Amino acid sequence: MRAVPRNVARVFDRALEERPDAEALVTRSARLSYARLDELAHRAAHALAALGVARGDRVGACLPNESDVVVAFHGTMRLGAVWVGINQALAPPERRHLLADCGARVLLTGEGGVPGAADGADGADGPDVRVVTVDELRAAIAAAPATAWAGVDPDPFAPAGIAYTSGTTGHPKGAVHSQHNLLLPGAVLVESRRYGPGLRKGDCFPFTILNMAVLTTLLVSQARGTSIVMDRIDAEGVAEWIRNERITTWNGPPALLHSLAGHAAVHPEDLASLDEVWTGGADCPEAIRQAFGERFGLPVLATYGLTEAPTVVAIDDRPGRRSGPSDHRPGGSGRVLPHLRVRIAGVDGTTVAPGERGQICVSAADDRYRPFLGYWERPEATAATLLDGELRTGDVGFIDEAGHLHVVDRLSLVIIRGGANVYPAEVERVLASIDGVEAAAVLGVPDERLGERVAAVVQLGAGVDVDEAHLRDRLLGQLARYKVPEVIRFVDRLPRNAMGKVVRTELPALLGSPTDDP
Repeated sequence: MRAVPRNVARVFDRALEERPDAEALVTRSARLSYARLDELAHRAAHALAALGVARGDRVGACLPNESDVVVAFHGTMRLGAVWVGINQALAPPERRHLLADCGARVLLTGEGGVPGAADGADGADGPDVRVVTVDELRAAIAAAPATAWAGVDPDPFAPAGIAYTSGTTGHPKGAVHSQHNLLLPGAVLVESRRYGPGLRKGDCFPFTILNMAVLTTLLVSQARGTSIVMDRIDAEGVAEWIRNERITTWNGPPALLHSLAGHAAVHPEDLASLDEVWTGGADCPEAIRQAFGERFGLPVLATYGLTEAPTVVAIDDRPGRRSGPSDHRPGGSGRVLPHLRVRIAGVDGTTVAPGERGQICVSAADDRYRPFLGYWERPEATAATLLDGELRTGDVGFIDEAGHLHVVDRLSLVIIRGGANVYPAEVERVLASIDGVEAAAVLGVPDERLGERVAAVVQLGAGVDVDEAHLRDRLLGQLARYKVPEVIRFVDRLPRNAMGKVVRTELPALLGSPTDDP
């Protein structure tokens, strides 16, 4: 395999040498060559340094899918600072918690601050966090020197990015990655899938998700191709981007594949430039794969990935250009990438035979590397998840005789709604804070389009008169809209075992027929 760049500052080197004027990045308002993107990254490093950012400082970014967020990311990496993407869909309390947890020095935002944080709640908008609007960021970058940033040569194995995920506590925890970790998946995918300068990779997921930085600019730059960061997540908008920009590889959630396959205004010729379509972040029903393939003549390639990996662990083999079916196995998530090892562990921790189910455990094929550095300032959570360099994923699956990974369940109970993760404990925590709610349990219910919808079974206190609308209004003030349960059922008492824990296997029966809900 071609050597991984030493650090993110070096990721453009080959493209700058061979094709500096080629398109590196396309967004709604910008088309940047490699030479121009490199210059702006230098300017961004100078601008962020002038704002007080130094090596190891956390930089929060709550920005839309535009060139600003990509330029700021590269500037942050050149300083040796730590990038913390904050999804714009998050509610103000969720944003404040992430900023306070990581101790961000600077927040880059398209707004005038964090909504609802003017009082400095959770310490997120206090004197230790400098809020920089996108207009202020642009002005600072324009005024900064274009000379190469030479203040520090970032350590490729030091913390470089924090990606927040959640767990059984209901509070997000940050998976920490080094620059080497962020570069390696792209290097492996470029080599194993034989990407080159002809790659035009389109992505519609928010760039503030750290995995997307891995799969966009860091992957594509190593291929010397073009990264197209899209600002639409609807079927017509995505089809327009693919058609107009001649996108060759695109990654979308099952819900969007479903919409594309069934949308009368989207025609096969709109997607004719595609060589590859990936889907991940949710189980994709085989019916959606079949409908998409029949409509557009292109197989949907399955992936399995993790925030802690980071990103892709396994993926279906790349097919020839519309020359035949992929090697996808029904229910499978592809083959494990060569830089990783995956084993299936039984309840006693020993490796089970092919075809047997157990916990999916991920480690590095090279013992000098580990999937992630740990959780930000959570040593106990790190020790429980990362054992002897092996990541215990909490997912249940098996590896078949042909080496395909199958993910069949999630020990972590995460709900994957339209490609977005919803963690039951997080929603349960907010529900429990509402007056009148005695207890609540959150779970996913199957949905043909989204994969899963969020549902809640709620136990109210004696004599409490609270309806679904009231609960949803309260939840919308604390959580992103996609996390708010679409199905709510009230019960006299949640089912519990002798230890007082909720018996989750009994919850679906309590929901009745959620498909009857609007």
